[in-house]
Amino acid sequence: MTLTEGLVGLIREKPVSDVDLHKTALLTLDGVANMIAGRNSVPGRKLLKWAADRQGDAARRAFVMGGLTHILEVDDIHRASVVHTGCVTVPVALSLAVDQEMSGEKFLKSILFGFEASSRVGMAVGPEHYKIWHNTATCGPYGSAMTAATILDLSDEQSTHALGNAGTQSAGLWEFLETGAMTKHLHAGRAAEAGLVAAELAALDFTGPPAILEGNAGFFAGACPDPNPEAVLRNPEENWQVHSTSIKPWPACRHTHPAIDASLTLFDDLDGSSIERIEVETYQAAIDVCDRPVVNSEYEGKFSLQHCVAASLKRGQIDFLAFGKEARREAAQLATKVSVTCTEPYATSYPGSWGAAVSVIFSDGRILKSSKPECKGDPEAALNDKEMISKAGDLIRFGGINDPAPVIEGIMGMSQGGKSISIDNVLVPVN
Repeated sequence: MTLTEGLVGLIREKPVSDVDLHKTALLTLDGVANMIAGRNSVPGRKLLKWAADRQGDAARRAFVMGGLTHILEVDDIHRASVVHTGCVTVPVALSLAVDQEMSGEKFLKSILFGFEASSRVGMAVGPEHYKIWHNTATCGPYGSAMTAATILDLSDEQSTHALGNAGTQSAGLWEFLETGAMTKHLHAGRAAEAGLVAAELAALDFTGPPAILEGNAGFFAGACPDPNPEAVLRNPEENWQVHSTSIKPWPACRHTHPAIDASLTLFDDLDGSSIERIEVETYQAAIDVCDRPVVNSEYEGKFSLQHCVAASLKRGQIDFLAFGKEARREAAQLATKVSVTCTEPYATSYPGSWGAAVSVIFSDGRILKSSKPECKGDPEAALNDKEMISKAGDLIRFGGINDPAPVIEGIMGMSQGGKSISIDNVLVPVN
């Protein structure tokens, strides 16, 4: 039995409870809200303009919606796999729901199954993979394929073919960070599209490599210097991975969130005294991706530990405005006083835990320090249902829908026997 065959079997044999479906509904709501909000952005408008000139089939819709979901950097992330799971699964289910009616339970199960597949593959790629490859782009296709295979009622054999052909399309490099290019949004879109196409072809018995993960010329061999193949099927009895997924409360790269959380904790204790320097202790991946002392754009700011810490200490909150031109100007001088280092316990706790500590050293020698082994939005400090729904409402309104209630009620109702919903105006540009 290959790893993908085992993964399909593990997922389909795992019991699903009402609690699992409710959690999946909340994460689905977060994904849809991000998708809608993503329309109100420069990259979002470009994606929608491109889509408007082309006939949209399910795969093309999934591509555009996947890109939209990932644009504002407020979508979910599964820590142990470093995969943004919602942007590669929710668009697939929503796109297929345009052409066929299905129960809300089936809709949510498809997303639950997709989260599991992409997370388990992501946990197996090893830390070296992430230095070059974006896990959402490379591991996401397995999740999108599993979501589509569930909706399309593929057999286990067909599903294995789907995952095999999805995996051979894995791609997505971090080079875009050098210039702040819009490439990252394509990563989510292509991952969603690749898995859906692979599943649609598998429905026609279009075959794929069953050993795409562990084969001599497979994914691990080609892109993972230090893979951990056992992680794909490890602990099949543990909770579904949706319960280990973090939700972003702030619109920035997740690697900045522990430092943001620590900085916001210190805000009320600042008294206007002169700050000599700020020390951030964290893990190496956060530094690799977000060590950016000078930022020249909104997007660069979202990938800058220095800006995020400085803006948190200056403003006492992090929202969309915290990355605008005026906020960047206000935080620029303080950001030059921020140093970042990789230290314990954060270094070896990653990726199981994403933590940071922030120390503010004043000119008179006083020190304020806050440590966050985990941060707000992680399973250990999870947003409650009310906070999740409030966040979704804010995002939906940001995306141009004044009354978010029908969207929220429709999605949450799916876990209580409702039918799947179709967001007809997701691909309509914001006026």
